[in-house]
Amino acid sequence: MTIYLPIAELSVNIFIILGMGAAVGFLSGMFGVGGGFLITPLLIFYNIPPVVAVATGANQVVASSVSGAITHFRRGSLDMKLGTVLLIGGLAGASIGVGIFSWLRRLGQLDLIISLLYVVFLGTVGGLMLAESLRALRRAARNETAPLKRPGQHNWVHRLPFKMRFKKSKIYLSVIPILALGFAIGILTSIMGVGGGFIMVPAMIYLLRIPTNVVVGTSLFQIIFTTAYTTIVQAATNYSVDIVLAFILMVAGVIGAQYGVRVGQKLRGEQLRALLGLLVLAVGVRLAIELVVPPEDIYSIAIGG
Repeated sequence: MTIYLPIAELSVNIFIILGMGAAVGFLSGMFGVGGGFLITPLLIFYNIPPVVAVATGANQVVASSVSGAITHFRRGSLDMKLGTVLLIGGLAGASIGVGIFSWLRRLGQLDLIISLLYVVFLGTVGGLMLAESLRALRRAARNETAPLKRPGQHNWVHRLPFKMRFKKSKIYLSVIPILALGFAIGILTSIMGVGGGFIMVPAMIYLLRIPTNVVVGTSLFQIIFTTAYTTIVQAATNYSVDIVLAFILMVAGVIGAQYGVRVGQKLRGEQLRALLGLLVLAVGVRLAIELVVPPEDIYSIAIGG
């Protein structure tokens, strides 16, 4: 059964799109990521134009993140105060990111930049997460305890000014790195169509030392509003949000996220990080292959509008 996408200007199999949305929603609820780093490449692999894939993928992230965040809020694993600070930085970054997106589109280099950014970020983050989580799993198998720093020992992040106490996350930290993290995620959301969870989650765990169970819910909370804002601005500025595609992905994503949260609660933190690392790395490798393998049709004809 096929359905026509008016903005993407092509017909697609509705069941394949539903399957994509459900799978990404499941992973979103399980890992606490928006899923944009998966849905955007999947749409591109399915021949959806990258401009439409980025803008519409961000819209799907909103739906799956709302579903997952509500569940985490009910379970008390969402730090609203920390999420709000991240959101302030995220909205500022998203505003600048949409401008960069439009500029790259005018230059005709948007597709290449999107692919290169995915390869670099996914490869780096996935590799680091996988290596760390495998070390943690080996320690757990040997019944070894991870080397913990004493309360009085802090890294450079803890010496920054403008500190704020986040009771839910049990940290006393400067708002500067939190705002900077949100700002960077906002830019990536606009340019890559991602929620940014694949960067935010490891950064909050390893850099800010926030408990994994709180990180998941808080990450989803910030992703909701940053991606919603990005979707609205992209629709108004670049006219690249396909409402038909977005609706199908949203319905499937909401359903999948509910099951993902239930599965994620049954896994240990290091297991979640290992699976997420593998997933991120696999998508990065797949995109890298697309960049170096010659296409079947070297030339293509497009109608300018």
